[in-house]
Amino acid sequence: QVQLVESGGGLVQPGGSLRLSCAASGSFFSISAMGWYRQAPGNQRELVARILRYGSTDYADSVKGRFTISRDNAKNTVYLQMNSLKPEDTAVYYCNQINTDTQTVYWGKGTLVTVSS
Repeated sequence: QVQLVESGGGLVQPGGSLRLSCAASGSFFSISAMGWYRQAPGNQRELVARILRYGSTDYADSVKGRFTISRDNAKNTVYLQMNSLKPEDTAVYYCNQINTDTQTVYWGKGTLVTVSS
């Protein structure tokens, strides 16, 4: 059973920074596309950032220039560095993994990020 465990969420003031981590079990991390999604109350879940198998990245327009996704294949971990946080970044952030060989999708349980003064 593959598990994705997010950490690093919390309460931060506007303009602050947080770094989210997602540790993945399983043996196929290096061939997986990894992503971060978020869901605010009353909203649909949306893609924040993703990093593909060979390292290319993609970001939502709302976070470009502020967030950076990265991966460490040796640690089976994907990160999301979030800078210049805004109240509208408040949401539950979910880690997503796609095994690019089987196209199986996995989700973490989420970590709450609250941006408020």
